[in-house]
Amino acid sequence: MRVAMIGYAFMGDAHSQAWRTAPHFFELPYQPQMQVVVGRNETAVAAAAAKQGWAEHATDWRAVIARDDIDIVDICTPGDTHAEIALAALAAGKHVMCEKPLANSVAEAEAMAAAARDAAARGVYSMCGFTYRRTPALTYARRLVEKGFVGEIRHIRGQYLQDWLSDADAPLTWRMDKAKAGSGALGDIGAHSIDAAQYVSGQRATGASGLLHTFVTSRPKVEGNAGLSGKGGSEGAERGPVTVDDAALFTLRFDGGALGQFEASRMALGRKNANRLEINGTRGSIAFDFEDMNSLHLYDGTAPAGQQGFTKVNVTEAAHPYTGNWWPVGHGLGYEHGFTHQVVDFLGAIAAGEQPTPSFDEALHVQRVLDAIEASSEAGQSWQSIEG
Repeated sequence: MRVAMIGYAFMGDAHSQAWRTAPHFFELPYQPQMQVVVGRNETAVAAAAAKQGWAEHATDWRAVIARDDIDIVDICTPGDTHAEIALAALAAGKHVMCEKPLANSVAEAEAMAAAARDAAARGVYSMCGFTYRRTPALTYARRLVEKGFVGEIRHIRGQYLQDWLSDADAPLTWRMDKAKAGSGALGDIGAHSIDAAQYVSGQRATGASGLLHTFVTSRPKVEGNAGLSGKGGSEGAERGPVTVDDAALFTLRFDGGALGQFEASRMALGRKNANRLEINGTRGSIAFDFEDMNSLHLYDGTAPAGQQGFTKVNVTEAAHPYTGNWWPVGHGLGYEHGFTHQVVDFLGAIAAGEQPTPSFDEALHVQRVLDAIEASSEAGQSWQSIEG
């Protein structure tokens, strides 16, 4: 399977690592070949190709998609370009992996999902990159929920907290531009919480109420991309407007009867990547925090009195999802491994002639949830129904 990756920055590094690593630790039905990486800046994309291990580089993604020697298009660009690239790639008969959130609007996501359904009927598949699903502890949590460990779910509680924008002089990047990013903390990290909650619980959000807020309304314009570091030597630079949210608070109602409370912030000083999920049911509870990603905390409400309490499980055994292909028990995995597992599952589904998950339809539903939260905030936190 010959891969073309569009985009080469932060997500490009993560995806490149996955394509390089997957065949060395997993038995794959196809051998991925890192054929070409595409970017607008000739010098920068050439350097990225050399660093990341791509055979060649290009600056015209349309020409690359039209090539007969490309089987998979991996989209790692800002959200405003996802729809155009994905639609062209599916029309050209290429399998598509697209970073989240799927698009910058529900209308774009609907068009992408419709095209993906049509392509799947021809044996051409697509998937959205919600990689936290493939953290072994979260995958294991889903299995426990499916087996009835928590019983009937009552509460779903999610937080995704970062602090890389807490400095008011952190530079202005495309992630602070609504036209390119679609939204701020809500779409960037809140989308992960929504997907993880639905994935682990097996329930879909049907209603939302939310509040979005921008604490820092302008930031220094700095040459280059400061990425997620929040640094860039920006003191004294001309400032430009921030057009996205810094923080989001929202409540969700789920079709299985559960209530959800969520928070997403890039201003939570001291929290670097605290992606947390807790599920409380009638029989037990499950709690996860990505800052302790190799662990899952379980509470068995059916245990005898005097023996109850949260138990920390190290999700590093061969019996746990994915971990048997890596290191000896207890040695743990890191952020990058979720991207490798994504490649493994994507290629496996293609080989089996099955729809990879999360599908574009699943990602479309997340987009509808994001849209409902934003509409609620604009309408003074009114309750919004989520269709589909």
